[in-house]
Amino acid sequence: MSKPIVGITMGDAAGIGPEIIVKALADPAVYQMCRPLVIGDAKMLERANRITGAGLSVSRVSDAGTAKYEHGVIDCLDLDLLPEDLPFGQVSAQAGDAAFRFLEKAIELAKSGEIDAICTAPLNKEALHKGGHIYPGHTEILAELTNTKDVSMMLSAPKLRVIHVTTHVGLIDAVKMITPERVYKVIVLAHETLKKAGISSPKIAVCGINPHAGENGLFGYGEEEEKVVPAVRQAQQEGIDVVGPLPADTLFFRATRGDFDIVVAMYHDQGHGPVKVLGLEAGVNITVGLPIIRTSVDHGTAFDIAGKGVADELSMKEAIRQAVELAPKRA
Repeated sequence: MSKPIVGITMGDAAGIGPEIIVKALADPAVYQMCRPLVIGDAKMLERANRITGAGLSVSRVSDAGTAKYEHGVIDCLDLDLLPEDLPFGQVSAQAGDAAFRFLEKAIELAKSGEIDAICTAPLNKEALHKGGHIYPGHTEILAELTNTKDVSMMLSAPKLRVIHVTTHVGLIDAVKMITPERVYKVIVLAHETLKKAGISSPKIAVCGINPHAGENGLFGYGEEEEKVVPAVRQAQQEGIDVVGPLPADTLFFRATRGDFDIVVAMYHDQGHGPVKVLGLEAGVNITVGLPIIRTSVDHGTAFDIAGKGVADELSMKEAIRQAVELAPKRA
């Protein structure tokens, strides 16, 4: 059985993306588990290689089939979209557009089966918008370019997995967007994703919306009974091991203790906060519900340290590992 080909997109090259890619691919363990192919700009990788002192070389390839996948040489599908002297740490329409194009190409390759999974370095949303691509982030681009309606963001950190009902919207809008149908779909996505990852009967817990999950109507206006309870009951009737709604303030602790395999969070900060407290460096973002595999680092472009060679590559290596874990197996 051959190792999966993981397409690694460079993200916004004015940030730390090229550096963490180079540092991750300097580790021979990455090549032992997969065949990495960087989709981006070879000049940016060469610059990152000099900055980090990784001692690698960069090979420009025309497609996944011509890459050698040998440790010490980074195979790059070079779209050649950026100037060699692209400034570090600055919002740039050119870098934002390039980040979109890198992802667009990776999606094309994943849909055609030329690569088995996508692992993304971070993009900058302001630069993305300046480049003419008005999306909240990676997840929404992936959904549109794969014609997928129901997707969700899953975060994975040591001892904790969280999947979200809503993400990049304001809190007032998030509550409006929470419906029994949406909560049910996310529960099912969580169940199916963990089964694919090898957990035969995932234990799922669902957060409430209000403090103390509403505490029998004391807080809020009955949102738990209206929006969450019907979804949990429907999933239970279908044999899914799920409980809730439970108070979020204690639920995440219980999950880290091992009581549950995954938590369903209602909105962005409810789920992101606990994961990032546990370990920003080792966190991974997984888009579930897509017809392709996509994982990502769980941090941003870090413009403040870009170009200094000090960025931590641990999240990138973990994102690659989880992409391999979820990727379809090649004969």
